Amino acid sequence: MTSHHPDTLSLMEYSAGTLSDPHALCIRLHLDHCPHCRSRVDALDSLGAMIVESQPREPIAAGTFDAILDRIDAEPTPAAIVMPRDPRDALHKLLDTDDLNSLPWKRQLADASVFDISDYFPEQSERVVLQKLTAGGKAPSHTHRGTETTIVLQGAFVDHSGVFNQWDFVVLDQNDTHKPVAVGHDDCISLSILSAPLKLTGTFTRLLNPFIR
Repeated sequence: MTSHHPDTLSLMEYSAGTLSDPHALCIRLHLDHCPHCRSRVDALDSLGAMIVESQPREPIAAGTFDAILDRIDAEPTPAAIVMPRDPRDALHKLLDTDDLNSLPWKRQLADASVFDISDYFPEQSERVVLQKLTAGGKAPSHTHRGTETTIVLQGAFVDHSGVFNQWDFVVLDQNDTHKPVAVGHDDCISLSILSAPLKLTGTFTRLLNPFIR
């Protein structure tokens, strides 16, 4: 059962369809396993539909529909979208694997590895990564230069604010300093969206900050 959830504003933006693809994916994965948040989004969807229905209907000018079609035809054909629109097992379909541990992980520090999937979202300016902590492993103490949105995909980790299990959702920023530790028998794998590089705060690891992107 999930214990950490997206805030109301994030759920409203998801319901309105205004989130970027990676942020929407994080929330969709959470919703697939959280009845509480799913019922809140259902309520927001219903509210949005009621608001639309209550708006006065203006007549559409003659030729408007044809003009829209002409504009669409004039636009260049977009590249194929890699991310599937079917929310079920979305990340597994995106990466074409059911075993996240089999991905070509790049070790960063000690127990921490990363697999950058930003290229799957070419229209996004934020960095999208999978992060892995080996079972029982510790990430270096760090804070954030921007925001980091994370959902736990496998295993669990603990930090100063509690235990984050599979499908838990968390947003951190420059006001948060933590040192996650993977708990349980499985490697902890999470999907994270970073608006800016993290900032190491340890006595020695901070020397590596100039090399972190």
